[in-house]
Amino acid sequence: MSDRGGHIGVFDSGVGGLSVLKALRAELPHEDFIYAADSGHAPYGERDVAHVVARTRTVCGYLAGRNVKALVIACNTATAAAIHLLRAEHPGLPIIGVEPALKPAVALSKTGRIGIMATRSTLSSAKFQALLDAQAGQADFVVQPCDGLADAIERSAGTGDATKTIAYCAQYTAAMGLFGNNTGEIDTLVLGCTHYPFAETQLRALLGPDVQIMETGAAVARQTRRQLAGKLREDPAPGQVQLLSTGQPLALQTAANRWLGLAVSAEALSF
Repeated sequence: MSDRGGHIGVFDSGVGGLSVLKALRAELPHEDFIYAADSGHAPYGERDVAHVVARTRTVCGYLAGRNVKALVIACNTATAAAIHLLRAEHPGLPIIGVEPALKPAVALSKTGRIGIMATRSTLSSAKFQALLDAQAGQADFVVQPCDGLADAIERSAGTGDATKTIAYCAQYTAAMGLFGNNTGEIDTLVLGCTHYPFAETQLRALLGPDVQIMETGAAVARQTRRQLAGKLREDPAPGQVQLLSTGQPLALQTAANRWLGLAVSAEALSF
């Protein structure tokens, strides 16, 4: 792929960050992207912090070495564990992370009862706790760790079989309580993992049409645009995408085709 003014690097533990890449391409259609999935070392959400930090630094260091002009950490777990380290290690590089959309959820909720689905690692992080504390007294938050859901979505990317995804969605939403617009019901659901938007169809079938489902891709895309003011490509040609994976490249390639309509070959990373 030719250098056409610098790529934007996008990193996730697996295929979930494709939900952020989709929003980025909608917001910045003329930009080139390198998407790196650390699928060979996933899932992050159920690993210890040291593992997440080490892998995040390794893959993001590789992308920084490719001279990307910005780096998007399209993974809630990696953002919570390592973004402060990455910013210290790469001070000249704009680094944009993701976090659960609690403040926007508070603004939208009518019942004042908000559900949060996320990985156990994200929910136990100091970054998430600080985010939750900042909204203290603004709403009643129902926090649900979703062990296995990101991995189920990851696996379904290659097979198209959403059986386990549906089962996990049913299990965890049932554990959270009643959803709806009546007093005491959860009327807004925050998806605190970038994999989870790819289960929105299954979640919508369970929750009905009135519950608001919130993810962070569009907000991250807007922040990336702001960070790159004056550095965006002026060439009107559509941007290109390069896909890289430390796991099975075909799984990433299939997911990108199924979910984003991208007909792009994925390449293997061997670290």
